Amino acid sequence: MAAESERYIHSDVPSRLDALGWSRWHKRVIVALGITWILDGLEASLISALGATLQDPRTLGLSATQVGFTSTAYLAGQVLGALVFGHLTDRHGRKRLFLVTLALYLVSTALSGLAPNLAVFVVFRFFAGAGIGGEYAAINSAIDELVPARLRGQVDLGINGSYWVGAAMAFGLSLVVLDPAIVPIEHGWRIAFGLGSLLGLAILIIRRHVPESPRWLLLHDRHDEAREVVATIEEAAGGLPKDVVLASVRIHVKRPQGLGALIHTLFVRYPRRAILGVVLMLSQAFLYNAIFFSYPLVLKTFHGVSPKDVGLYGLPFAAANFMGPLLLGRMFDRVGRRSMISATYALSGVLLAITGALFVAGLLDAVTQTICWSVVFFFASAAASSAYLTVSELFPLELRGMAIAVFYAFGTSIAAIAPTLFGMFVDTGNPVSVFHGYLLATLLMCIAAVVARTHGVDAEGRSLEELNPHD
Repeated sequence: MAAESERYIHSDVPSRLDALGWSRWHKRVIVALGITWILDGLEASLISALGATLQDPRTLGLSATQVGFTSTAYLAGQVLGALVFGHLTDRHGRKRLFLVTLALYLVSTALSGLAPNLAVFVVFRFFAGAGIGGEYAAINSAIDELVPARLRGQVDLGINGSYWVGAAMAFGLSLVVLDPAIVPIEHGWRIAFGLGSLLGLAILIIRRHVPESPRWLLLHDRHDEAREVVATIEEAAGGLPKDVVLASVRIHVKRPQGLGALIHTLFVRYPRRAILGVVLMLSQAFLYNAIFFSYPLVLKTFHGVSPKDVGLYGLPFAAANFMGPLLLGRMFDRVGRRSMISATYALSGVLLAITGALFVAGLLDAVTQTICWSVVFFFASAAASSAYLTVSELFPLELRGMAIAVFYAFGTSIAAIAPTLFGMFVDTGNPVSVFHGYLLATLLMCIAAVVARTHGVDAEGRSLEELNPHD
């Protein structure tokens, strides 16, 4: 066993992956894998847009608190799914797991639309969340291991921002299926979940052609397979640049790592990175869960917006969230991680506090409230995406899936209370209660901005192997 743990190989596979130009092959892989974020955006936005509809006695007849609880169940499922599948993706590979997790998601989503009551609905929401949570560990690992280092920041942010493409799809879908003049209210919400599962089925077919991560193959002493995969990728991507100089990297071949190795990595080897990851993930998760899952309830309760019209207000909100990472993503590679992460977290926190103050003063209507939220989340979306980028690129390959899962699970599990908490705030009918929740989210985002500045790593343009040298 000792000899196995000390085995090293030298390979130019990582350098070959980083040297490739951006190609149609990369775009196809990004679409096949990045769909996870679109699916999560679709799923979360559906339940958010459906929130007011599910309160109707012709559907499930839920209270605002119960609507929040269904979102909390979905988030709890994401926590468990991330932990379980994060461990399995490090042990069994990225490809195998991102097929299993997507299948779990689409089956659970389809069954959510068939639920006869709250209890059954909550169970299926939990398992749909487990599928998406498992996706995050496998997919973020695979993407970072396939994307050239010089583009990793903007590609990751762009992919993470695609969550809001799914959100926009859900809002647009809700305008049709939640309009009683088009679809009876007792059937519309069920149809919405069925259409979401059909999208997952289509992507499951496409994903079968995505290769295993060559970096993962190297780590598991499958050098020949890794070289074959890279050769196939190079051919599909048009080959390496003629003047490229390839470096050979020393890879420490290791047996599958367990909890002890992860604890050592987080608390002994990289404690500052661990603090950074925890704070970034927790703060952005609370902000999003608090605002996103409750905003249809706020529009209905405080601004009198009809449930069938909620999607109209969700579309500009989704557009701002998508445009933030898309337009700011390149700056994370050029200006740098440390500066951009701290700036986006601070701006979104301060702007949310200002929005809350205007709301409590009664100066906002449904339109201006949506505009304010859109400005806040233009920056918050880039900040949240950078949290996933951070925990994905700053930890060793052999533990990357588990590290992503642990940070994601911690942040999501603590923040999972936010939808229920804000549902309770809305149920009071008092804007001041909602404002206090906004202030808590603001505080967390500002703390994260400080930690990003003091504990951040200048990872822009650096290979994964340079950021995590094999000992």
